[in-house]
Amino acid sequence: MSFEHILYDIKARVATITLHRPEKRNALNGAMVAELQTAFKQAEEDTAVKVIVLKGSGEAFCAGADLEYLQQLQKNTRAENLADSRELMRLMQQIYYHEKVVIAQVEGHAIAGGCGLVTLCDLSYAVPEAKLGYTEVKIGFIPALVSVFLVRKIGEGRAKDLLLTGRLIPAAKAEEYGLLNQVVPAAEIAAYVAGIADDLCNGASANSLKVTKKLIAGILDQPLEEALEQAAQMNADTREHIDCQRGIKAFLAREKMSW
Repeated sequence: MSFEHILYDIKARVATITLHRPEKRNALNGAMVAELQTAFKQAEEDTAVKVIVLKGSGEAFCAGADLEYLQQLQKNTRAENLADSRELMRLMQQIYYHEKVVIAQVEGHAIAGGCGLVTLCDLSYAVPEAKLGYTEVKIGFIPALVSVFLVRKIGEGRAKDLLLTGRLIPAAKAEEYGLLNQVVPAAEIAAYVAGIADDLCNGASANSLKVTKKLIAGILDQPLEEALEQAAQMNADTREHIDCQRGIKAFLAREKMSW
């Protein structure tokens, strides 16, 4: 399938989704959100894909909402704005609950909705020059949807710091806060992320990655006892899966497992 606002490519079981509006600093609009939904769905259904890398074209990762898009929102009815918000909500849920591991490769600034995309990814790596932040309060808006995921990721205190001040922070501070996994020099980040993706593709069971993501996502939604019971059930289910049986057999035989 061809896209207008993103690029989609598969190589060595890694699907790369690239925000591709460099002249607009990869700003989000309704059309791009719809294309991202389609691309992530396509990657989830494709058995040839095991890992997804999300990145941006040009100098920015994503500058947030497109100016023309913001202007249109002012003309919308409440019903239209609610419907539009729910489309963005569905994209966020889609990325957060995706069955495949999603890695953000941040080679430029990630602002507002762009930083929201980074928040949703399972693993995130950025160049030192990148700045990240949620600037919505500075234009009278609120970072409503992303707040649900950000509090989970970095805790209430740090989330308040970023969401209430709207300040941009350097990549090193974002790493300190837990928003990024690591800061990597610009000359090395592509190879570094490719290495992480390759390790996931060849060093881990697809089923184990999927179930581990589901386990982590559900932990905070339940009381401790219910979370533990669900974990026990998933543990038992996984033991019966062919991936686990093959992996244990190879381990006991001291053979290298090829996933």
